[in-house]
Amino acid sequence: MARYIGPKVKLSRRVGVPIADNPKHTSKRQLVFPGMHGFRGRRLRDYGLRLNEKQKVRYHYSVLEKQFRRYVAEAGAAKGNTGEVLMRLLERRLDNVLRRAGLARTVWAARQLVAHGHVLINGRKTDRPSAAVDVNDVITVKPKIQKLVRENMESLAGHTVPQWLDLNPSELTVRVVAMPTSDQIPFDVNPNLIVEFYR
Repeated sequence: MARYIGPKVKLSRRVGVPIADNPKHTSKRQLVFPGMHGFRGRRLRDYGLRLNEKQKVRYHYSVLEKQFRRYVAEAGAAKGNTGEVLMRLLERRLDNVLRRAGLARTVWAARQLVAHGHVLINGRKTDRPSAAVDVNDVITVKPKIQKLVRENMESLAGHTVPQWLDLNPSELTVRVVAMPTSDQIPFDVNPNLIVEFYR
């Protein structure tokens, strides 16, 4: 199946947690299945728990299954805890960095900004949302899109930028000052279950 383009709240409902930070996903009412009694479902077995955890992360970062498998393989080949390395790889995606910095409201909006060529990394245009950023990389947006980005930032008034990113709101630039750590990821997930799923 290709990229999912249906209602995103359905994905939040399916995995039982909000996959985006906007009120549409975080309200309790949206996470309950519709109908008089809702869908209570069955208790998940071990396989179901691991699958649910994997899908939760996939939906949160808007990554296809084939891409996700590549990230898991890359994390397995790297040194360190495979689960933590996997989450670090996903956090360093360009579309996710824009979302974490508050330049876009959701990962899907950030993805569109990048795909339309409005984002520069170190002064070079990139149209790949999956581009990995490194320490000391500077991300900027083109002048013609700055008005929209400022509106996005105003709509996310209480948004906090993680410590591994340095945002300059006046110039609309984001600098990567460090690699993200597992405690800086504002999404509740157990990456070890994902690694177990692929074994």
